[in-house]
Amino acid sequence: MTEQTAIRWEKDADQIVTLLLDDPNQSANTMNALYIRSMELTVERLVAEKSSILGVIVTSAKKSFFAGGDLRDLKQARPEHAKAMMDGVTEIKRHLRVLETLGKPVVAALNGTALGGGFEIALGCHYRIALDDPKAKFGLPEVKLGLLPGGGGVTRTVRLLGIQNALMSVLLQGDEMDAQKAKAQGLIHEVVSSRDEMFDKARAWIKGNPKAGQPWDQKGYKIPGGTPSVPSFAMNLPAFPANLRKQLKGANYPAPLAIMCAAVEGSQVDFDTALRIEGRYFTELACGQVSKNMIEAFFFNLQAISRGGSRPQGVAPYTAKKVAVLGAGMMGAGIAYSCIRSGCEVVLKDLSLDAAEKGKGYAASLLDKEVKRGKLTQDKRSELLGRIKATCDGADLAGCDLVIEAVFEDQALKHRVFREIQDVVSSDALLASNTSSLPITGLAEGVHKPENFVGLHFFSPVEKMPLVEIIRGKKTSQEALAKAFDVVLQLKKTPIVVSDARGFFTTRVIGTFINEGIAMLAEGLHPSSIEQAAAQAGYPVGTLALMDELTLTLPRKLRDEAKKAFEKEGKAYLAHPADPIIDCMIDEFGRKGKSTGGGFYDYPTGGKKALWQGLFDHFYVAGKTIAFEDMKDRLLFIESIETVRCMEEGVIEAVADANIGSIFGIGYPPWTGGVVQFMNGYKGGLAGFVARARDLALTYGARFEPPPLLVGKAERGEVFA
Repeated sequence: MTEQTAIRWEKDADQIVTLLLDDPNQSANTMNALYIRSMELTVERLVAEKSSILGVIVTSAKKSFFAGGDLRDLKQARPEHAKAMMDGVTEIKRHLRVLETLGKPVVAALNGTALGGGFEIALGCHYRIALDDPKAKFGLPEVKLGLLPGGGGVTRTVRLLGIQNALMSVLLQGDEMDAQKAKAQGLIHEVVSSRDEMFDKARAWIKGNPKAGQPWDQKGYKIPGGTPSVPSFAMNLPAFPANLRKQLKGANYPAPLAIMCAAVEGSQVDFDTALRIEGRYFTELACGQVSKNMIEAFFFNLQAISRGGSRPQGVAPYTAKKVAVLGAGMMGAGIAYSCIRSGCEVVLKDLSLDAAEKGKGYAASLLDKEVKRGKLTQDKRSELLGRIKATCDGADLAGCDLVIEAVFEDQALKHRVFREIQDVVSSDALLASNTSSLPITGLAEGVHKPENFVGLHFFSPVEKMPLVEIIRGKKTSQEALAKAFDVVLQLKKTPIVVSDARGFFTTRVIGTFINEGIAMLAEGLHPSSIEQAAAQAGYPVGTLALMDELTLTLPRKLRDEAKKAFEKEGKAYLAHPADPIIDCMIDEFGRKGKSTGGGFYDYPTGGKKALWQGLFDHFYVAGKTIAFEDMKDRLLFIESIETVRCMEEGVIEAVADANIGSIFGIGYPPWTGGVVQFMNGYKGGLAGFVARARDLALTYGARFEPPPLLVGKAERGEVFA
């Protein structure tokens, strides 16, 4: 019986061998055990038969070239697997080293996407030709998964581009580039328009370069830009860790530091020693928890969402064609822009034509920026902008199959704008409200067909934020929910699905983060330490700064509404330690946030924002401190605990939705893998998380007490899945 292989061998009349990467068990090629064994046998055969070989072409029989490392295997790696991991990655690199030192020209014919380990295979070839496919992506994105390119990617890019360019343009950014950009970066040699041209050029290059080799294997080769042994380079070397430290703000991201170390250390030794250095850093990251967290969120969770994990099954796919956007403020204008970029026609309606035209102007300014950056032609810009019709006349909404309302957060107002247009738009139109907190079931009472009504909570600025929270009202139909899911994907954004409740998921959870920071202020802790704790925990913005952006009046409004709801249900409202501080800031000092001139921060004209001196005068208690780790944990734990409460109440069900929603929507630190993965991956598992939560509850309040759902899973040795 013939041994199964992931690499097919074809040899033509010119004695050129084509290696077809083709895993028979998967739709994409990955660096799994079958690939490793297949490549081992392949390079052995190349060495044995090289006297009868003119050259080698490495390509793929799949739609993509090679997807990279097998993340299912990497997710299982633990510290006790370090030796096996190091041995495995060393073997992968040995195969590529044999390939590039074969003494025969080797060309990578990149017929599709080559990322991570796939692009490392390409870097192990002497010449790289890529098909100009707009869907194909190239690069080394491992840093975004808490890893580094461990198949020679660090070592080869440093020698190809120089330390600085390799770090700043490829390794630390982790960008996925199209073929033209990869060529501009010096990673690809040629870009061609057809598959036939790709192979013709590959064969021609082999015939014209019979003695090809890697530049770093040539006598006298020097790394572009120099190494630490060059005085001029050494003088600037301290800037690398300083800039990285500034960028990371002390957060738990070991991968960028490991990449920098592997690049700099590897540049000072021979190629094979550099590969070993790279391998050791890779092994440490791969066996660590942060990479597990990031792989879970940014690969498996995102994949689950994009494949329709929370989409009702059995509903035909839906594509919006003509969209009515009600309200032309920043949110409405951003939504209109996202819609035209996805191929929709848009009717942008406001109370006055001037207001609607102003919203269209915002979309125009975004398109102008794209033209300036070379991402859009002037003709395309005009064509896209022409898809927006600004109006104040409801009759212009005739034929719209999707309505997205984006007016002020007031239920009566939202009812009115829907009443005005519901008989004008298509009878089966999907009706959506962009609300961050108002219950969808109540909003749906204002339309004839509440089954067609759903919440679409966009985040600001719409054109940049990747998440949309879909809220299912009590009467929302499965068809409407499926349509909403399809619309979000059509807009090239990430959908999560939640059930109707005040604050939904994201607003409710982020509120606990903000309140916890303000509670620390109420305890007399130093305001700068509070903001620094958020930064070092990995949040993009401090709690006090974020509160200023949202305005202090919003949480008070939500609190008052919650109180009324609790009273209506006969329940007692539990006051939060942050409440008196918010009331004091608004009522005594008249500080309501950034938009009103100042809140926890001052915003001098033309100057940098700074913490308001009044925080130190009125709230800070000199000498008052708590353990800094407690400050970070309070922020991280309170959001995870609130997520469990949301799960208990049925507000959110899918783990993937909770993780991605927390990272993409409300800035939960990416290194954690999201609010649920943080608990799953905590030291000691859920039991360890519960123990730490109880410690925090004893010291800082009952709000940290772990909910029954969490305790039960911990006691049974389970995880959230």
